[in-house]
Amino acid sequence: MYLEKRFHFIQFSLLILGLLLSLFYAQHQILTGDQMQMLYKGYMGAYKNVWINYGNAASAVGNVPGSMISYVVALPIMMYNSPMSPMLFLMFLHLLSYFILDNVIKDIYKIDARLIFLVLYWLNPWFLFENILYNPSYLFFFSALHIWSAYKQRDKSSFVYSFLHVVSIGLALQFHYSWIILSFISLYLLYRKMVKVNWYGVFFGAVIIGISLVPYIEAVMQNSAIAHHADDTGRYIGWGGVHVYPVLKSFIYWLRYGSFFFPNKLIASAHFDWLGASHIVQTLFVYGYKAIVFTVGAFTIYISYKANRYFYSLIKGKIFTREEVIATKQEWLLLYVFGAIIGVFISSILSPIIFSYWHLIIVFPFAIIPVVIYLKDKEQKYLPKALVLIVIYFIFINIMGAVDSRKYSIHTNYVQDTKVYIQKTIVNPE
Repeated sequence: MYLEKRFHFIQFSLLILGLLLSLFYAQHQILTGDQMQMLYKGYMGAYKNVWINYGNAASAVGNVPGSMISYVVALPIMMYNSPMSPMLFLMFLHLLSYFILDNVIKDIYKIDARLIFLVLYWLNPWFLFENILYNPSYLFFFSALHIWSAYKQRDKSSFVYSFLHVVSIGLALQFHYSWIILSFISLYLLYRKMVKVNWYGVFFGAVIIGISLVPYIEAVMQNSAIAHHADDTGRYIGWGGVHVYPVLKSFIYWLRYGSFFFPNKLIASAHFDWLGASHIVQTLFVYGYKAIVFTVGAFTIYISYKANRYFYSLIKGKIFTREEVIATKQEWLLLYVFGAIIGVFISSILSPIIFSYWHLIIVFPFAIIPVVIYLKDKEQKYLPKALVLIVIYFIFINIMGAVDSRKYSIHTNYVQDTKVYIQKTIVNPE
């Protein structure tokens, strides 16, 4: 009862905390080729009305299709001319993704599950580390839109929700090739008869996405290199399926997303040179920090494994039984999560590369659901204290990530660095 009365205050406080950490991350991002690609496309559109109709370069398979990357940078800049404008828009999408996901959670569970999800999603370094101008960082919103629009079609078809469901996949396609995972989830939902589809909505959504891709198709017809980069690795579609490691690594990432074993770019690159101390002191801090994060990471990998075993026990025997009616809303959600696992499995088989964490980050919101349910059902006695400790630990890791990691540094100033880059490449190119 106390938690129910205080939930909205706690929710508001943690949301503000997450936004402040997001701003801190954004301001200290190190400009690399990924951000420069997006900035160039956006500023060319905003400043010179030159629209580049393809996205960032991807590994082995050409540039991401479509024009959306140009728009999500250019339009905020056209509204307010500041390098922070596209970052604020990204944070807005992140915030919107939380509210969309929470809308699903609160229709199924009580306050305790919503609070666990709030902490494990909104403050999670896996999530906040993506407050960077980088195309995979936008995927959380499309993941949220995908599950929400599917959930709304459990009992009856809807033109609007079927339309939004297709749009979530089609827009994700214009940011990263991991969009295919959402497609496999949708196919599983259809196979399992978990959604009532409005085919008019599907058709209209497909038409809208098709129209948005016309400029990209025209660009490819003029320059086929956009869609096919030179690849000397000798790999091919389906390469992952004839090798054990790519598929195994993908499942390991699923477990890692539900744990605190964060990406190496976040936890393994700290140097502590910002302390201004001697090399010996810096080295002691480096080893101490790594000892903490790897110990916590290893322990929580085990918790994630237990949570996924518990998750499987709840849906065992119901995974492929098409005729069986979905008994409860929780069962529907768990089967959706299993669909995400199928998507990870199939995409890792088809992939011509070995996935890194950002290739699968689109399933992060779903990978933490088994942990949320496990903590809700199994750890009620210790839950309040555990959540407080998790929040403190997340704050610590996020601050470290923003000041001393491979993508962020306390010594950098995103706004200033961006202005210098745009001046040299767009305003007064040499």
